[in-house]
Amino acid sequence: MKMINGSPQVHGNTYIALHEMEKVFTNSGIETENLHVGHKGIRGCIACASCTKTGKCVFDDIVNETAKKFEECGGLVVGSPVYYASANATLIAFLTRLFYSTHFDKTMKVGVAVVAARRGGLSSTFDELNKFFKISGMPVASGQYWNSIHGREAGEAAQDMEGLQGMRTLANNMTFLIKSIALGKEAYGIPEKEPFQRTNFIR
Repeated sequence: MKMINGSPQVHGNTYIALHEMEKVFTNSGIETENLHVGHKGIRGCIACASCTKTGKCVFDDIVNETAKKFEECGGLVVGSPVYYASANATLIAFLTRLFYSTHFDKTMKVGVAVVAARRGGLSSTFDELNKFFKISGMPVASGQYWNSIHGREAGEAAQDMEGLQGMRTLANNMTFLIKSIALGKEAYGIPEKEPFQRTNFIR
């Protein structure tokens, strides 16, 4: 399990949400690794298409370092604070390059997004992050509500009892889904894919 912290704060409210999940994963025997990317100087994709030839991003930074770990893991948790009803731009740059430059099959890797905010913008940020999983054939685990937690100052999320409970429920559901998919792969493999039919709107 890889857990991506997209907040600039090392131990802010996004961390509290991820850490609450991590405790469940550990108790369930799921090995986790935390990657803090929100404080790094990660540039966006420049559409150079170099990765289509080399299989990695032209900018050799934490994106390429994470790519191999992403390929090997069974699940990915991505956490972000909310900025103007959107995820941290650094995190989006990281995810865009990570997903686009990695060409391995992501089918049946479980994806989860969690978001932290003072008050609003959670749903749109949550939706923004989930799109990375859904376009890649990754099942998205659900919880008991939107995967969100509230707090303004660092540490305040620890007071959001419903939010913390939601993180634990989400982690338990994600654990069940990962283990179930692993058993399904052993028994049935993964669904066969048809050759991709690319249809451009302008030819």
